[in-house]
Amino acid sequence: MRCPFCGNVDTQVKDSRPAEDHVAIRRRRFCPECGGRFTTYERVQLRDLVVIKSTGRREDFDRDKLERSIRIACQKRPIEPERMEKMISGIVRRLESLGEQDIPSKTIGEIVMETLARIDTVAYVRFASVYKNFQAADDFDKFVSELRPGAMPPEV
Repeated sequence: MRCPFCGNVDTQVKDSRPAEDHVAIRRRRFCPECGGRFTTYERVQLRDLVVIKSTGRREDFDRDKLERSIRIACQKRPIEPERMEKMISGIVRRLESLGEQDIPSKTIGEIVMETLARIDTVAYVRFASVYKNFQAADDFDKFVSELRPGAMPPEV
């Protein structure tokens, strides 16, 4: 593993332990060249996923990008970091178990929204506002009114 401080490729593992509810391994590393210490995480990856964007463009699936978008939606919400990590790992496992290498971005967005809806309504609305590209307050109003049980559709 390359040292993030000096670029040395000969780093040493000082400590390894299970992390994220035993779905990853956390390793503390030491660089003998510069003395830097850093942490890496190792996860099982069942297959290389490719995201098919709405424009048709293809890009490699990036777990960190998924994690960032979910963390932004959940910012300042009462969701424990462990629960968020389990949610992200669950979404990735679900994507890998679809049996397809190429996954439309729409499928990923729908799975994330479905998962967030079960955990936190505010985070769900935040994510949806970006995913569905809300342009005006009316977009929020319409979306939130659909969340309310027994709500009447807005009059036209």
